[in-house]
Amino acid sequence: MTVLLVPGDVDDPASPSGGNHYDRRVRDELAALGRAVEWTPLPGAWPRPEPAGVDALDRALAGTPDGTTVLADGLVVCALPEPVVPHAERLDLVVLLHLPLADETGADPALDDAERAVLHAARAVVATSTWTVSVLTGRHGIAPERVALAVPGTDPAPAAPGTGGAGGLLSVGSLTPRKGHDVLVAALAELTDLDWTATIVGPGGRAPEHADAVRTAAGERVRFTGARHGAELEAEYAAADLLVLPSRAEPYGMVVTEALARGIPVLASDVGGVRSALGDAAVDELLVPPGDAGALAGALRRWLGDPALRARARDRARTATPPGWDVTARTLDEVLTASAVRS
Repeated sequence: MTVLLVPGDVDDPASPSGGNHYDRRVRDELAALGRAVEWTPLPGAWPRPEPAGVDALDRALAGTPDGTTVLADGLVVCALPEPVVPHAERLDLVVLLHLPLADETGADPALDDAERAVLHAARAVVATSTWTVSVLTGRHGIAPERVALAVPGTDPAPAAPGTGGAGGLLSVGSLTPRKGHDVLVAALAELTDLDWTATIVGPGGRAPEHADAVRTAAGERVRFTGARHGAELEAEYAAADLLVLPSRAEPYGMVVTEALARGIPVLASDVGGVRSALGDAAVDELLVPPGDAGALAGALRRWLGDPALRARARDRARTATPPGWDVTARTLDEVLTASAVRS
């Protein structure tokens, strides 16, 4: 039996995130490989540990028999070394790290110390991007042999027809400071002389004041849909000519590979693991410094005004081959098996 400790909102359709999607998919793929999985959502550990969340984590760990393999999302355990470290001595603890806690925009840098203590207590750590691997081995001093890489998978998808032009801009992600939609809105304000429409897909409940400010600053050509799933989200991708990811920090960027699976080029902040997610589909003219609205506006102007650039970016997007979720699950399964053997 493998116990999966995941954030309490993991199944909440109003709170979609790449990390939650990753956790759900690896649960299903691990089960398909024959691994028995106990799904354990836990509340309140991040971004501000609440007493109920701390108690729930302590009870979950205390009730787990000695030697059990526990795969824990870093959002659940990395801020709470006090209940985690003592239990890690008797459990086969593997931590899954998407984004280091202190790298969330506005986070307390002191979270690095808490996270480091948890990671050093774990038997193994799984990173979801090469950039996160570098943080683990560099900033946190985790031995490379204790770190495994399991990048997010991508499902096959039909090619997006787009608008037939260049001006259908799409951004997918929660309206939080890290995702940089305020930067995108500021950049679009510099492009009122050009033909475009922008759709921002994602919930605003995690940072409501920030979300309200972004919506207020946006012009009438920017449409906010809230969270989208299934056929509704597919329709947004199908209508897109370009995916825009203006994040201030991004360990990987699952929406990047979701776009590439549909042949949609990507304009993104050159940050974290974004280049890794893009792979051979990266176009230097469409990568900009994070938080720089002027640079983002310039890249959008190039996209809208340069047919040769668009053709090159589309060719690279259409030939991209993102890995599937089966690859992700096999990697995780191998890590969990090896960790259990070592215990």
